[in-house]
Amino acid sequence: MRVWGRAPSGVKGQSPLRVWAEPSGLRKLGIMPFEGLGEKLQNVFSKIRSKGKLTEKDVKEAMREVRMALLEADVNFKIVKNFVANVQEKAVGGDILEGLNPAHQVIKLVHDEMVAMLGTTQSKLTFAEKGSTVYMLVGLQGAGKTTTCGKLAAHLRKQNKRPLLVACDVYRPAAIKQLQTLGKAYDIPVFSLGEQSDPVDIARAALSHAKEHDNDVILLDTAGRLHIDENLMDELKRMKSETRPQEILLVIDSMTGQDAVNVSETFSQTLGIDGIIATKLDGDTRGGAVLSVRAVTGKPIKYVGMGEKLENMEPFHPDRMASRILGMGDVLSLVEKAQQAFDEKQAHELEQKIRQNSFNLEDFLEQMQQIKKMGSIKDILGMIPGIGGKGGMGAIPEVDEKSMAHTEAIIYSMTPAERRNPAVLNGSRKKRIAAGSGRTIQEVNRLLKQFTEMQKMMKDLTGMTSGKKGKKALFGLGGNKGFPF
Repeated sequence: MRVWGRAPSGVKGQSPLRVWAEPSGLRKLGIMPFEGLGEKLQNVFSKIRSKGKLTEKDVKEAMREVRMALLEADVNFKIVKNFVANVQEKAVGGDILEGLNPAHQVIKLVHDEMVAMLGTTQSKLTFAEKGSTVYMLVGLQGAGKTTTCGKLAAHLRKQNKRPLLVACDVYRPAAIKQLQTLGKAYDIPVFSLGEQSDPVDIARAALSHAKEHDNDVILLDTAGRLHIDENLMDELKRMKSETRPQEILLVIDSMTGQDAVNVSETFSQTLGIDGIIATKLDGDTRGGAVLSVRAVTGKPIKYVGMGEKLENMEPFHPDRMASRILGMGDVLSLVEKAQQAFDEKQAHELEQKIRQNSFNLEDFLEQMQQIKKMGSIKDILGMIPGIGGKGGMGAIPEVDEKSMAHTEAIIYSMTPAERRNPAVLNGSRKKRIAAGSGRTIQEVNRLLKQFTEMQKMMKDLTGMTSGKKGKKALFGLGGNKGFPF
């Protein structure tokens, strides 16, 4: 079966996003960031929308439910108290309840207050005016500092920087080896003096090495502990004094809940931090720690980690995150992901093939691989306004990544001629393809049937979308780059 979602008509230039999957590929929702909180808040909004005109009692009841949802999501109690008080004061004290659409006004107040709580605007990394820029990554053991260090270096290299990874964790077994493995994977140099050296000496030597090798960004992967202790802080203070970092970035584990808030507060007060990177956000449905740390420390969240892959770490945008939590989608992030994954020339060639009705299984395979670059299908669907939540189109389905791998295996088991012209596939060929891909003949038949249906759908869409406007509607997520199916 085909799982698909369509962006609301009010979002201009957005094409349908269609996700290819076998029935076996669909499963119940896995963990998504803020999944529990988002569902509860959207339930509250659904109730007040159904009332039409709101009374002061309705607003207070809704805010009581919002307060419970935030507390259950592990948001700091004081922050929840201020949040609810601010929204309730603006909703009841102004002319909101007398307006034409009070429910939408209340929802907007909740959204705006959440954006303010998360930091209002995106906070980008700053760079030194001259010489190399030093970033110190600090945090407790197990928070994901080393992995984050590698990801951050890879992101900075995309900005035409020349990063150097520095292995300053000499205590955790295999920490240096892990950083070297990441450096090799991302093709980024790693500086190390071994496990017997003093971390401060390593950091000092790295500055000289970076100057000699023209590295303009230095990332210090520091040691952590299972808890904050005096020795850890003394070492980090000495390293800070020796290297004078442009920014100290605290890496926190989102799954630790209120402990992450306490750690952030202690590091901020004792060492002084300039920003926060929240990891493992994909492993916690509550996410209350991320909603709390900025308000508690006053320091901005710079990045959030959604998984192990490089593309799973993304810059933190308070307004976009608030919209995703409240079920409003995140079109801007979706556009950016599409622009990074899709090539302009390829999109143009694909457009011509669809218009000429010559789209084949080789093209389909290529587009599957392009979409996989954008991350998990579930995350992509969650960025489309109107999908997910009680007020949208129901729960966001997730496509099992194994299902996509099975589809790829079937297509790879075909000859080039068969991919270009699936009509030649008879019984014996299908049997050979099933055996070669490790799938069943029924799965091969299902894929071919779905592909035929998709070709018909594309032909119909091409007929409906003519001219520049139609071209954007079919191919563009804000331009020529986009999803062809």
